[in-house]
Amino acid sequence: MLSAIGRAVRTPDLRRKLLFTLGIITIFRLGAFIPAPGVNYANVRQCLSPSVTGDQQGIYQMMNLFSGGALLQVSIFALGIMPYITASIIVQLLRVVIPRFQELYDEGQAGQTKLTQYTRYLTIALGLLNATTLVSLVRSGQLFPNCQLQIIPDQSIITTILVIITLTAGTGLIMWLGELVTEKGIGNGMSLLIFTSIAATFPTSLGQIWSSKGPGTFFLVIVIGIITMTLVVFVEQSQRRVPVQYAKRMIGRRTVGGTSTYIPIKVNMAGVIPVIFASSMLYLPALVAQFNTPHDGSPIPGWVEWINNNLTRGDHPVYMAIYFLMILFFTYFYVAITFNPEEVSDNMKKYGGFIPGIRAGKPTADYLQYVLSRITLPGALYLGIVALIPLIALVLVNANQNFPFGGTSILIMVGVGLETVKQIDAQLQQRHYEGLLR
Repeated sequence: MLSAIGRAVRTPDLRRKLLFTLGIITIFRLGAFIPAPGVNYANVRQCLSPSVTGDQQGIYQMMNLFSGGALLQVSIFALGIMPYITASIIVQLLRVVIPRFQELYDEGQAGQTKLTQYTRYLTIALGLLNATTLVSLVRSGQLFPNCQLQIIPDQSIITTILVIITLTAGTGLIMWLGELVTEKGIGNGMSLLIFTSIAATFPTSLGQIWSSKGPGTFFLVIVIGIITMTLVVFVEQSQRRVPVQYAKRMIGRRTVGGTSTYIPIKVNMAGVIPVIFASSMLYLPALVAQFNTPHDGSPIPGWVEWINNNLTRGDHPVYMAIYFLMILFFTYFYVAITFNPEEVSDNMKKYGGFIPGIRAGKPTADYLQYVLSRITLPGALYLGIVALIPLIALVLVNANQNFPFGGTSILIMVGVGLETVKQIDAQLQQRHYEGLLR
């Protein structure tokens, strides 16, 4: 392993890509600590202290996770990569609703470039919307309900507009940095920036568990984390291989075909998207309830009180049950959108491919749908269980707010880590006939 890393460092082209990627990651992390103009950073640090926040930041936990802690610090990169993720998901889903988007996707590189451009425009629009919402929460004091300090002392319209423009520009800069990594570095740039944001919160979370819960809980969390990561790696690499045989054909004087291959259907085809969907959906009722909570001493509406009691606490059985069921639903929904058995069957038929024992055409599509529906169930259950790990940790070790090994974070880190290592391994094999992994 060490010799393989040494070969990677000694290879000029690969070394240049690795250093470029590390440089972009460094810039990205530095931006998370630069406060936006008009923000009183000293007050932010005081409001972020555990004695002040308590569990109040729970409903912002998802966005804060993807920003590497920059959201609650109101830095120039406070919005993180979340607007781009949301825009990418929306554009992907619109392919089902808008035929023009599907036509662009089918056109190949030129059409997909157009879709990427639409994603960029939508990212900036969502960044502007999120920035306005964040500034409104800061100005009204709802970002830190237990803290009475002014995060933005100057409440003038000029300062407010400047903060919104800065946060939106930060989103655009993050998007550009991610595309630079994809183009000139190693791995998928956006995924690596998400990986960096999540990994940056690990030392702080583990340190707080050590100081507040003691060594016993700390080592218990480490053991749970190692077991979870091992199981996630095992499932992420698992796949159902559907055999495909290509018939021999004569093209001119050449014989083509006659080869055997397979269609890899992963157990977790949806990735982390269902968890993000479910978390976002559960985040909305809490946000609506927060805006409708009276602060003048008047009675709290019944529906607001029910949401506050059941849908804002991760350890509540109602929250866990709804969260789990929503993950199951979104897993089937997303897999149905991203994998089209009829399209796969038509492509196989076009090139003379068939599944042994299954007739080409509709029987092949029906068989692929049957396999897909059966293998999606364990994948959906796996996602739901992994997503509930930090919520169960709240009950078992009372470390939910600082528990790093669970849910979205582990799924993303393992997935991105495996993909990046595979890319480095492939580039090493091209140059040395021996990869990073053996």
